Formats: sequence, structure tokens, C-alpha cells
Amino acid sequence: MIRQLDELKTRAFQELDSIKDGKELEAWRVHYLGKKSTLTSILRSLATLPVAERKPVGARANQVKVDLESGLKEKQAALRAVQFVSGTGREIVDISLPGRPLPNGRRHPIIQTLDEIYDIFASMGFQIQEGPDVEWDYYNFEALNIPAEHPSRDTMSTCWVEPKAASGEYNMLLRTHTTAVTARVIEKMAPPIRVIEPGRVYRYEATDATHIPMFYQIDGLAVDRGITLADLKGTLYEFARRFFGEERKVRFRCDFFPFVEPGVEMAIECLTCNGKGCRLCGNSGWIEILGAGMTYPEVLRRGGIDPDVYSSFAFGIGIERLPMLRYGIDDIRLFYGNDLRFLRQF
Repeated sequence: MIRQLDELKTRAFQELDSIKDGKELEAWRVHYLGKKSTLTSILRSLATLPVAERKPVGARANQVKVDLESGLKEKQAALRAVQFVSGTGREIVDISLPGRPLPNGRRHPIIQTLDEIYDIFASMGFQIQEGPDVEWDYYNFEALNIPAEHPSRDTMSTCWVEPKAASGEYNMLLRTHTTAVTARVIEKMAPPIRVIEPGRVYRYEATDATHIPMFYQIDGLAVDRGITLADLKGTLYEFARRFFGEERKVRFRCDFFPFVEPGVEMAIECLTCNGKGCRLCGNSGWIEILGAGMTYPEVLRRGGIDPDVYSSFAFGIGIERLPMLRYGIDDIRLFYGNDLRFLRQF
């Protein structure tokens, strides 16, 4: 049996030396190391040998198997080396040629707009404050003077995230405006205060050319002694002048918001139609970009600030409408459609 193993090994290595390609090598492996090979049959028949022969025959058979497997690996490596050399001989690579150009990434137009707004308000002394996207009902509504029966609290307008309690009421929601950060700022900071509060906000509403369920907003807040509506208008005029240019027309009109009194809205002349009326501006010639006003005294009082000593103004800006006005974009959904043809323009 040992002589048979030695002859098998000699014959196997002789055939291995003459192999020239991978197909022949695989046939060799199956013949000498496969499940039906002579070597495998010998290893399986060890139990039938006399006890005295089992150990030496088993040791020799295992050694032959190790030697054949080692030879197989060496031959595979040799064939790969030959294949590589022959392949490089057929294809010459000129390493002096320039590499394939890769497209450069760039910042999203909304992020570019946010950065520009940060710079404008930072130059006017405003700091940046942020808050959580998932907010308590208190900061999103109650602290901002929004009553329990207000339509914005309805499940058809707001994305509530906490299961209903036994009372049938919700406590947590995806914030509907970054004014919720204003409530937190009033509560934790002492006057004088001058901050802007950027972030994503969520509305449960239908999607169209000017509305989407998730968008960016920046709220602003200033609290100090002697602040008036003139300070608010001056701040927003300066922002509009620096962002849109001095030639753009700005319009203020009275409006109502539960947390400011008096309240105003600021609109910019539609760039698409130059004030003549189009689909983007609803044929009005103007697009509202923010709501603002003098902070309601009760809002300050809830945050621990005495409204008899301090006055305050606040504003909220819808970010997406700013680049829409600047570049004449007529559909807000383009910002989130992931169309590189659109995004690469910025």
C-alpha cells in the first residue's frame, strides 16, 4: 500500500509538470484529489487494514495528500504569472496619459443658500441656534400662543409621532416651524438676544409647485430694550437688499400669526414674470418669503422675560423660495428630485 502511494505521487507530479493551462490543471485535481480519486479511496479504506498497517499507511497517505495540494497551489500560481505576463505583452499601458476625469461634487443649492443667509445675518450680529426636529407640543404650539383648537394642531395638518395617550391627545410631533426653537431660546437665554434658527420643518400637506411636506426654514429673534417695528423692517430690508440686490422690490403687508402682534408678511417681486403674474406667483406678481412681527408679550412672559421691560421682533423665512426667486425656478420639487442636470447648475 505504501509503495502504491509513492508510485501515485511520482506519477501525479510528472503529469503536473506537463500541464499548460487551467483546464488541464482542474482535470488533474479531480483525478488525484477529487472525491473519487485513488488517494481518497485509500484514505477511506484505512479502517479495513490490519491494525499494525493503519498508522504507517495513514501517515504516508496524508503526507502524499499534503504534497499534492502544495504542488497544486504552486502550479496555480505559476499559471497565473504566465497569464499575467502574456496579457501585459498584448496590451501596452501608457502611464503618462492623464487619468479619466471624475465629476466634482458640490454643495446642494439649499445648503449654499443657507450658508449665504448665515453670513448676512452674522454680519448683523445674529448667532445661530438649533433645536430638535422631533419637538414637544409645548414648544411647537402652546409656548407660541397657539391654542388647542387651532387648525394647525389637527392630524390632517401636522405629523404627530407619539401614540395617543389615554386622554386622546398627542405630545410629540415633527416640528411644523423653527419658531419652536424661538420658544426654547426665550426660555434659556437672557436678553439681549439676537439669533437665527435654521432647520427642517414638516407639514402634512399636498405637494405642488410651491409646497412640499418637508422644507427648510430659518426663524429669527431679537429681544432687547426699545426694539420697534422699524428695527424689524430695517433688518429685513437689509437682508433682501444683500440677498436679492438693490433693484428688487419688497412689499410689506399686515398679516396674522398667533405669536406676534402686529404681524406682517414680506414678499418679493416675482423674478419669473417681473410682477406681471405667472403660475409660480399665482398671477399676483409677488411671492411671500417670510412672516414677521413684534413678539407677543405672552410668549416672552412664558419664557421668563418681562415684556414690560423688553420688546422683541421675530421672523420666519422659507428657504426654498429664495433661490426660486433668484434663479427663476418655477417648481420647488426640483430641489429634491435628485436630477443632476438641475443640481449641477449651481
